[in-house]
Amino acid sequence: MEEEKIVNLPLLAYAPHSQNQRVEGYEVPGDEQLRAYAIDTQLGTTDMDAVITAAYRQIFHEQQMLKINRQTLLESQLRGGFISIKEFVRGLAVSAPFRTWNYEVNNNYRMVELCVQRLLGRNVYDDKETLAWSIVLATKGLEGFVDALMATDEYVTAFGDNTVPYQRRRILPQHAQGDLPFERMPRYGQDHLVTLQSLGYDFSANRRIAQGDWLETPDGVRKVAGAVTAGLALFLTLVALSVVLSWFGWIHL
Repeated sequence: MEEEKIVNLPLLAYAPHSQNQRVEGYEVPGDEQLRAYAIDTQLGTTDMDAVITAAYRQIFHEQQMLKINRQTLLESQLRGGFISIKEFVRGLAVSAPFRTWNYEVNNNYRMVELCVQRLLGRNVYDDKETLAWSIVLATKGLEGFVDALMATDEYVTAFGDNTVPYQRRRILPQHAQGDLPFERMPRYGQDHLVTLQSLGYDFSANRRIAQGDWLETPDGVRKVAGAVTAGLALFLTLVALSVVLSWFGWIHL
């Protein structure tokens, strides 16, 4: 029996739109500019730690930067010079934790948006680009999709082999507000916790809701609800028993 050949569809054409990263910037770098983490020379331990942390933050975002998600083998290979930053980033993007926390819980369209943001450092241009890459994801799987994204001229030109991807040209010069970061998560400092505690909120591990609190069901309501539930269960049991007995002709309904 002749084996069926799997034909990968070519990437659909889509027109790039004007986005900040497609325009050359001539501003003087300052504190507002995002730092590009790269390996061009031999780095010290501290600098290598910063590069690895930046890669995790870019691919997993802070919400998923958990100890259980670390890829220690990839980190060791990068520190030893056996793989490039591009290969390290690729390893993170096809790792089991990334697949679990991102690929398996999103549809293909949302997954394309996430990976374009995290690997190419920009938003998708439009629905046409989302559709084009979603077809690649559907036909080639996650690894093939990631490889295709990182093989584009855009990735090679923007980041190459030794630069951690980042959100390109997010800050606009002479503008009060630039593009919002892809990674948005509310943060609250210790002062906010103190403020809530001063208002009477209890966040201790052994806290117990006081009697009469609106979150706790009053005893009277709990007893009535229990009686209703028990009565309903008894009624359904009698109905089921009557149906079974009628099948055998012992009673007539």
